[in-house]
Amino acid sequence: MNTIDAKDLQKAFLAGAKNLEAKKEWINELNVFPVPDGDTGTNMTMTIMSAAREVAAIESPTMETLARAISSGSLRGARGNSGVILSQLFRGFTKEIKPLDVITTTTLANAFVRAAETAYKAVMKPKEGTILTVAKGMADKAVELVTETEDILEFAEKIIAHGDYVLSQTPEMLPILKQAGVVDSGGQGLMQVMKGCLDGLLGKEIDLTVEAKAAPEAAAKSRTLEETDIKFGYCTEFIINVEKTYGDREEKEFKTYLESIGDSIVVVSDDDVVKVHVHTNDPGLAIQKALTFGSLSRMKIDNMREEHQERLIMDSQKKAEEQKNQEAEKQASEHREEQPRKEYGFIAVSVGDGFGEIFEGIGTDYLIEGGQTMNPSTEDMLNAVEQVNADTIYILPNNSNIILAAQQAASLVEDKKIMVVPSRTVPQGITAIINFAPDLSPEENMEAMTEEMSRVKTGQITYAVRNTVIDDKEINQGDIMGIGDKGILCVGQSVMDTALSTLRAMVDEDSELITIYYGADIKEETAGCLLDKAHEEFPDCEIELHSGGQPIYYYLLSVE
Repeated sequence: MNTIDAKDLQKAFLAGAKNLEAKKEWINELNVFPVPDGDTGTNMTMTIMSAAREVAAIESPTMETLARAISSGSLRGARGNSGVILSQLFRGFTKEIKPLDVITTTTLANAFVRAAETAYKAVMKPKEGTILTVAKGMADKAVELVTETEDILEFAEKIIAHGDYVLSQTPEMLPILKQAGVVDSGGQGLMQVMKGCLDGLLGKEIDLTVEAKAAPEAAAKSRTLEETDIKFGYCTEFIINVEKTYGDREEKEFKTYLESIGDSIVVVSDDDVVKVHVHTNDPGLAIQKALTFGSLSRMKIDNMREEHQERLIMDSQKKAEEQKNQEAEKQASEHREEQPRKEYGFIAVSVGDGFGEIFEGIGTDYLIEGGQTMNPSTEDMLNAVEQVNADTIYILPNNSNIILAAQQAASLVEDKKIMVVPSRTVPQGITAIINFAPDLSPEENMEAMTEEMSRVKTGQITYAVRNTVIDDKEINQGDIMGIGDKGILCVGQSVMDTALSTLRAMVDEDSELITIYYGADIKEETAGCLLDKAHEEFPDCEIELHSGGQPIYYYLLSVE
């Protein structure tokens, strides 16, 4: 294969997206910190699937339409640092291929280099041992290989092999990876995209179906109408381990038989293995026929009528919720139109009813639900900006993994001045807004808020989801961890004891204020006990207790 046309690229990209989606939970588990919200795989998957939906919708692709869909879709759908970097890799890659009709190894080499350069530029302080290193390693290898072969498949295989090697070396570049015994999760995500793309070019049997986002106005069909559309009710899949004669004639006869009892038939033979997919009303007939050729494995039978009924119920609920949200948005929009444009506004990212009330109470105009458990996308940020009628808008990401997405959104807004306050935790964001002064210029406020929140130390109390070693601390699944701004502060068995140990590690002679935010899983009385113990241990500090309502994290602790 010496060239790739637009149709080939479309298939390859969708195959890459689907492969990443299939491996997302595995990638999540590579998170260095064994927290319950390890989300690299999820963020990268949601980023690429945003682009995949646009790519899949193109019926007659050209390089230009594909480039636009890949770049725009991933840019707006980018979540988390890994997702933003992935979107920038796609942005650089597509700029190189956009004006062409076909892609060669030379094109790929140039595109790989441009992709890596674009991604590096997007990160303020690029760190080696990450997805960036893996991307650059593959780009360097592509430049080296371009004079050796014109065969794209050979070219891709060698680049992927080198990418795997660079990925394997990431623990040598980042000691924290080595200590935790994992490779970089973002780099692993990128490699899964690459491997999926190669499978697509090789013509491997891959389900390239990408579910489109349901349009808000889409109405659920009636149950009876849905059921009449399903002629054959059982989706049946299995693998035949061939033990008897199975040649072209037998395969043709087998397919003919399956056609007589069902539809949506896929029969793929590979040496002594045959993969079968059929929709039928009698899975037993398909199984009996298959047994005449050998033993069966990986059998899977799904009742599609039942799934449709469940989906109908969900669609109806979703429709009702959408109508409710649309009405609320309509009222909010009418209210905004009545309000004069302000000089400044605030958008904050947070999760938990308690934190929502706190942010609203200190003047936040729009709250994006998200944070530790779900990083909002660039598009979420852009939608929020539309809702705030102000000349200058401050976005407070309140999470180090959301700052890049916020900055990416800021670069796409033209009619308002967007300033991203680099708040890495919710307590930092609260402090930043409290220290806003209306009489200062936007730049002066930015400087003042950044300086004040830098004085805030944050501790987070949660549980470990796996065994590991971090910062020379042995952690076992189920242990309670106190995580500070720069790493693990302590590990224990009790939430209360670990929270107190975390405070001891945070409080020093200059500390004046301790704030305890308790989560959704902590009762107010229990939080009150922690407050009492904290008063006993730190009599020189003012101590406040608030309900944060955050999931997963038992407590967020703030020391100023």
